[in-house]
Amino acid sequence: QVQLVESGGGLVQPGGSLRHSCTTPGRATGYRAIGWFRQAPGKEREAVSCILDYSQDTTYYTDSVKGRFTISVDDVKNMFYLQMNNLKPEDTAVYYCAARDQFVWGNACLQLPYNYWGQGTQVTVSS
Repeated sequence: QVQLVESGGGLVQPGGSLRHSCTTPGRATGYRAIGWFRQAPGKEREAVSCILDYSQDTTYYTDSVKGRFTISVDDVKNMFYLQMNNLKPEDTAVYYCAARDQFVWGNACLQLPYNYWGQGTQVTVSS
């Protein structure tokens, strides 16, 4: 069973930055989509961002993070990143990376299911 291993997260003041990392130990091939999701206390999990076929030309973001978050992939290292800038208290949540084997078209990667998930890391934005 492929598992994604996450790192990053933590406590940051409003306006600060954090970077999440995610990797897949032992996975030799790439994925069709990488996604980042989050779940705040008492709320359902929501999609934050996704990237198709490791291309920076096909990245998608939920409206609340556009211009502040950046998804990227290092395909040599098979590492996935979510850079989060200008963080707000409403960004507080557990963040998850996810990977999908099946083809997906456009921003459907924000809605369709994923095959593999990371363990989740807590991000708390508070002064």
